[in-house]
Amino acid sequence: MSLQALETIGAVLHGHFLLTSGRHSALYFEKFRLLERPDRLVPMVSQLLEPLRKYSIDAVVGPTLGGVVVAYECARQLGVPALYAEREGEGRAFRRGSDLAPNSSVLVVDDVLTTGTSIREVLALMEQVGARVEAIGVLIDRSEQMPDFGVPLFSALRIPAESYPPENCPLCQQGVPLTKRGSR
Repeated sequence: MSLQALETIGAVLHGHFLLTSGRHSALYFEKFRLLERPDRLVPMVSQLLEPLRKYSIDAVVGPTLGGVVVAYECARQLGVPALYAEREGEGRAFRRGSDLAPNSSVLVVDDVLTTGTSIREVLALMEQVGARVEAIGVLIDRSEQMPDFGVPLFSALRIPAESYPPENCPLCQQGVPLTKRGSR
């Protein structure tokens, strides 16, 4: 899927946005416009999984909320269970009776990568439960500099999008109104 295709369905917005990281950006990925469209999501997940099929995966783990849909579809296509890392305090936990056997081979997935906070929280949970993370997959990598998670990182689409700390934001300096769309 291309940037233009994402713009067509309203998944890419232009303006002045407050990201969940606290940074500002002129580009925003409204992931739910993609996640609500199985006709677009399924092929994008297939594209993401193409280089990941060489790994032996026991389960796919994604953070709530958008990562749940991505984890489910990745797991469905791989024929393995999907587990969801829910918020608990400052980190993530398996809840609702979910469990992962120690030494399980795991693929961690998410919808949009900006700073990697959600992925790092899931990685901390994987370490806590003794799982082996084989790789990380994201639908859209918008990070300016790809973070090093210590395992291979794959994306269906990489669109580096510049972001700024609020005190150095050129959009703020131009007086462009700020929009908050995220859930955190």
